[in-house]
Amino acid sequence: MGDIEAPSSNRPPQTVLKSILPSKEFVTSRKGMLLIAEVGLSFISFVCFAGSSAAAFVTVPLLAFLASLFLLFGYSTKFNERFKGFCWPLTDFIRCVTASIIFFIISIMAVSRYSDGSSKAAGIFGFIATIVFAVDFYFIFNELASFLKQGGESNEEPSRQQDEFSDSDSD
Repeated sequence: MGDIEAPSSNRPPQTVLKSILPSKEFVTSRKGMLLIAEVGLSFISFVCFAGSSAAAFVTVPLLAFLASLFLLFGYSTKFNERFKGFCWPLTDFIRCVTASIIFFIISIMAVSRYSDGSSKAAGIFGFIATIVFAVDFYFIFNELASFLKQGGESNEEPSRQQDEFSDSDSD
């Protein structure tokens, strides 16, 4: 009476966890590796800034971390294919451009103005994050440019077309 019965599902609890984690195919792709690097470097930079005397700069790595984590989750669960409300590659491009510029600025300020070790470490990780974000926006820009050269005739997003193109090259 009133007891909740165990669900009759025969699914092992592993599949629930696997549905949240990115697939192996995505993690080994170029976009997956770049997003994981962006998430990791943003988090490390956030921790370093939080423990330094340059704590005023902690907002930038936190926002970059959350935005990268959101896009990592969105791309790995193929949420971008189900939700066509906005152009995912353009959003990703704007995120990468702004993050690389702002990371570069705060990294220069952290290294030059503050003398404690964690500020220097945050600046170094910020410079590395700048490079990773810049590489990502370079690849996204090339995909968007080739999509626009085609006239945008297809309904698919540029990153999806690029993946199909690279898969056919490897055959």
